[in-house]
Amino acid sequence: MYSIEQKYQHLKGQLQLGLLMLVGLFLLGTGWFMVVEHWSWVDAAYMTMITLATVGFGEIHPLGDRSRIFTIILIFLGLIAVGYIVNRFVEAMISGYFQEIKKLKQYQQQINSLNHHYIVCGLGRTGQQVAKEFLAEEIPFVVIDLNPEAIEAAQEKGYICIQGDATLDQYLEEAKIERATCLVAALTSDAENLYTVLSAKTLNPNIRAIARASTEEAVEKLRRAGADAVVSPYITGGRRLAAAALRPQVMDFVDGILTGTERSYYLEEIRVDRHCDYVGQTLSEARLRLQSGALVLAIRRQDGELIPGPTGETFLLLGDVLICMGTAEQLRTLNSILIPVQTDSALRPPQR
Repeated sequence: MYSIEQKYQHLKGQLQLGLLMLVGLFLLGTGWFMVVEHWSWVDAAYMTMITLATVGFGEIHPLGDRSRIFTIILIFLGLIAVGYIVNRFVEAMISGYFQEIKKLKQYQQQINSLNHHYIVCGLGRTGQQVAKEFLAEEIPFVVIDLNPEAIEAAQEKGYICIQGDATLDQYLEEAKIERATCLVAALTSDAENLYTVLSAKTLNPNIRAIARASTEEAVEKLRRAGADAVVSPYITGGRRLAAAALRPQVMDFVDGILTGTERSYYLEEIRVDRHCDYVGQTLSEARLRLQSGALVLAIRRQDGELIPGPTGETFLLLGDVLICMGTAEQLRTLNSILIPVQTDSALRPPQR
């Protein structure tokens, strides 16, 4: 999982080896005194214990030269085993292993407490930007990447991180994908993103999967694999460059409400579900703008139909997704109006 966990497992193995050495020496000594000196098992075990502990007690029964030589060897081997264990502990304390282990447990507790969170697979340039936006929005998320250097850098930024291959089920399960809301596959390879989407949809069919694609062919394959949305940085970047050249003021406005931490206005999606008191009413009857101040820019029907710029005569139907614009406070108010009972459609703008 984390590089520090590998160190922890290595240290644990070394300490177990030291303890096994001591146990082996104890059994060897006890067996020797029972077989060679014909002592009872109590006397043999006692003699072995005081020998390994080097407490300085005398022989409980007279020993021959052969057993005394064996005792010298037993003391020597016991000192090596105890010294090895002490050395591992001292090294662990100096290297800060125990502090790192404590931090690792805190990370694990954070992961175990995640619910309705987002998973970012890949910490390349695209994944880093996604994580940065999630952090700005105060969205709970966890990142998965195989590169230990990328994980270390992400941990310094305060991200919850898992070091591993996102295409493997075990790491997605470790990220609690069964409780996640959305997965962003931003790995460098289209094939890896394809495997990640397939794994994610298998483990959690209800998760929303967003994938990065390098080519138009990959876009189609990822959609067939179950990706809910596929973004090609090259295609999207080209469109935005053209739009910035032709309509610069529009692009500045759109960028201002979509990204960044210093925004005054936000775009948000709010789903009309069974808790909504305005199902079947028109926008004029619901008076959403008057009550909240937020503006309904578009409505996506449950069958996929998009209604841009809805009028006051547009009806609100069960399953509609309202695309709204407003301040954080206005959108929170609108969310509470449409969904008086807290549901999974919770509003996501950051607290101001």
